[in-house]
Amino acid sequence: QVQLVESGGGLVQPGGSLRLSCAASGSIVRLYTMGWYRQAPGKQRELVATVTSGDNINYADVVKGRFAISRDHAKNTVSLQMNSLKPEDTAVYYCNAQRSTLSREYNYWGQGTQVTVSS
Repeated sequence: QVQLVESGGGLVQPGGSLRLSCAASGSIVRLYTMGWYRQAPGKQRELVATVTSGDNINYADVVKGRFAISRDHAKNTVSLQMNSLKPEDTAVYYCNAQRSTLSREYNYWGQGTQVTVSS
């Protein structure tokens, strides 16, 4: 089991910045791919960024150059620095931990944190 707790959401004006953090606890977190997903009203949940156990990073095209994901293996945390925010970035952001073995898929979610970009 992995428990995920997000923090750092809020209201920001267009062009502003926010930093989201996710604290993970549980078994062998270091083996998981950690990431951020988001879900806007009326839309499906979508990938924002992920970082693997080996620190390989992947971004959704819509956030490349504006968002940066980072991972602290010692503290079991993953953060998302969001710059140049746009109204279309408004969504509930979810921390995710996932791992695959030969016999099982593991997939855990945080409770979500609201990010609202509005003037």
